[in-house]
Amino acid sequence: MKQSIKKTFQNLNTYLIFVLLTTALALLLIFEHSLSYDKVDNLKHQKQIISSLTHLNTTDMELALIQFNAKSTQLHQLISELHLIYQYSYFERYLLHNKQEYFHDLKELSQLTDTFNQAAKAYYVDGQDEEAKKQTKEQLQNAFTTINRKIDTILLKNINYNERKFHYIKYIVYVLFILILLATLYYRRALNTIYKDIHFLSQINNYKKNYHISTLEADAIALRMNRKNLPEENPDFIDPVTNINNLKGLLFLNAQKKSTKEYSFTSVTVLEIDNFSKSNRPFSQEVTQAILKKIAYTISLHQQPVDIIARTGYNQFTIIFSRSSKEQAYKDIEILRESISELRFNIPHKGTVQITVSGGFLIKPNNASLEEAMKQAKEIMHYAQSIGKNKILQTRDLAHRDI
Repeated sequence: MKQSIKKTFQNLNTYLIFVLLTTALALLLIFEHSLSYDKVDNLKHQKQIISSLTHLNTTDMELALIQFNAKSTQLHQLISELHLIYQYSYFERYLLHNKQEYFHDLKELSQLTDTFNQAAKAYYVDGQDEEAKKQTKEQLQNAFTTINRKIDTILLKNINYNERKFHYIKYIVYVLFILILLATLYYRRALNTIYKDIHFLSQINNYKKNYHISTLEADAIALRMNRKNLPEENPDFIDPVTNINNLKGLLFLNAQKKSTKEYSFTSVTVLEIDNFSKSNRPFSQEVTQAILKKIAYTISLHQQPVDIIARTGYNQFTIIFSRSSKEQAYKDIEILRESISELRFNIPHKGTVQITVSGGFLIKPNNASLEEAMKQAKEIMHYAQSIGKNKILQTRDLAHRDI
């Protein structure tokens, strides 16, 4: 099956966004990893401050108290920083779900910090005589040992958190790498194929007579370049009012494209303008032709290289879509109907007029001719007109006709 250049570039655009998001995820992982180091540095800094508080120079008590108060305050600031660090640790929060445990440890650390600060203050301020000094020193040593043990516990838990995060991140990175590798190889191959087709078409003398074109758009261009009797070059194949194919041009193009269709489902749709016929002409010839041209132009906007459109009657258009599924073909024709219904025309003495179409849609069987498919599509269209307007019915809707 031939690939579509348009679809390839649309998917490539999505792939580039995916790569951008993957890069953003990698930056987030780096940021999270740096936060883990910040947490370790923070805890080590706390241990240094705690150790320094046990060895203050008491020669100048006033200076010692100033240093003690500053360092005590700094300990609580560092604990607050640990709270802030966790707010940006997205993988810990959403993968490990350790918020309750982490904040419980910080609460304990804050309480032990208060206990240590009280013991240190008692040692430096209250412990004046030998007996009191000995008692307060022992309390300070116990508080020092307890808070250091708690910090060590948090450091060990941090190592455990990092191991668990790495376990998840490892598999995420493996999957992303495989996806990016496969997508890169695929698009590298697809772009190389597109380049070869473009290079082949750009040559003045195509020396590769047996070259197989791999893209739909290049195939359509090659057909136009190689066919001598193009409908555009033959006035008998072109509708003079709308400049799209007439019935002859439709049949000719369908015969030419039979061997080049790449999609599994071919739909045939016959559209007819509501309340607008040769016997009932509501507008002047000039306005009528303007309406027909606008509708033809609107239809052409929805045409893909494998599609065929034509004006096959006074107020009638036939559209052949080739799609990968029945649903997609019907969806596209419904979008086309809605586009036409949005057209508005300012008609002298009548004001703004809305133009709508009704139609019959069917999937052409492989063993049926185009003429047979068009005949059946017209039958469905007439039934659609009999029950209202501005709607497109399918073959299955005919089952309701006799109910």
